[in-house]
Amino acid sequence: MVVGAFPMAKLLYLGIRQVSKPLANRIKEAARRSEFFKTYICLPPAQLYHWVEMRTKMRIMGFRGTVIKPLNEEAAAELGAELLGEATIFIVGGGCLVLEYWRHQAHQRHKEEEQRAAWDAMQDEVGRLALALEALQAQMQAAPAHSALEELQAQMREVRAQLCAQDPPSAAQEASAAQAVSTSKLQESAQV
Repeated sequence: MVVGAFPMAKLLYLGIRQVSKPLANRIKEAARRSEFFKTYICLPPAQLYHWVEMRTKMRIMGFRGTVIKPLNEEAAAELGAELLGEATIFIVGGGCLVLEYWRHQAHQRHKEEEQRAAWDAMQDEVGRLALALEALQAQMQAAPAHSALEELQAQMREVRAQLCAQDPPSAAQEASAAQAVSTSKLQESAQV
């Protein structure tokens, strides 16, 4: 994604530059025609630019303290109009880059908030599942063990087998004996 973003950014910048060129050209034409615009907007930056440029060139060549003549009005107006046009293009392009940066930051913040919300939801779900697990464990400890129930059933079979092996008593005696054995076994399992 990052690799794909750079060509798009370059293409966007070139598109903005092409769109802002007509705007810069109109500003240049207005600067050339308007006396106020020429005198107060174009000439001072052009003269300053010329002075800094010439001063730097002279220092590089080794000339110090040389007086620099200002540009004539026509050349200064032309240079000022060019500087103003380039500044317009630069400001429009810079503004687009700043807006894109802000948009990207807002997108990142939104993405981080979504991740934080998902993380919080997962933590809540884990907490809820931990409580449910504790409740199930408590229920399992409270319920009689399955093996104890099987043990009771096996003992009941043994008692029945012993009763059947003895003399067949009357039906009433057999029922009361089975009932007494089952009651005692249930009491033992309840104590376990």
